[in-house]
Amino acid sequence: MSFPQHIAIIMDGNGRWAQRQGLSRSDGHRAGAENVRRIVTHCRTLGVRHLTLYTFSRENWNRPVAEVSTLFALLVEFLGQEVPRLVEQEIALRVLGDIEPLPLLSRTALNHALKRTAGGSKMTLNLALNYSARDEIVRAVRGLVRDGLPEDKIDAESLSERLYTAGQPDPDLVIRTSGEVRISNFLLFQCAYSEYYFTDVLWPDFDTEEREGALKVSATRGRRFGKTQGRMRDGG
Repeated sequence: MSFPQHIAIIMDGNGRWAQRQGLSRSDGHRAGAENVRRIVTHCRTLGVRHLTLYTFSRENWNRPVAEVSTLFALLVEFLGQEVPRLVEQEIALRVLGDIEPLPLLSRTALNHALKRTAGGSKMTLNLALNYSARDEIVRAVRGLVRDGLPEDKIDAESLSERLYTAGQPDPDLVIRTSGEVRISNFLLFQCAYSEYYFTDVLWPDFDTEEREGALKVSATRGRRFGKTQGRMRDGG
């Protein structure tokens, strides 16, 4: 079975998982963070070259202050524990989104992690933080205008070069857990031709068996492409 080179995941269901377990939402987010560790290692073992995780959306600021604080505390904890492993596994960390509004401690930890892992050549781990696909596209268009690119030079390829994912292939597979069937402002431009896999399983329970099931389903689908990012792919 061939594996996708780029997998993107909307990690959803931590709160509902905690509720079913009789735990706090903070416990749910901690369980979700533990699963992030497992899936990063699993994808690295499978030879997946790019993994993008929807970690914190622009809309997530509307959550209760205590919950947001917990999420960023978990991010700092995750980075502190995982950066040595990322370096050892030759995984480069990248951030998709605007990190300036993040708490100082989170920004400091992120910048340290980005520098420490910059040399990783086996896999890229993208964390979508304070991310909005619509804002990303607006940002890219503004960059084209600011650079004075002639109208006839503006195309899908020139736009993609100004996205946060510049230099990376588009996702082959997008996974969303927890039973929600929508993409929630996530990689709208990049996922024009991606395969989608939706599952009722909540993120903390999305284990190895579930992940391999998603990959098998994706592998059995016949992918058909149109014209994307300025180049033609096979099919029609």
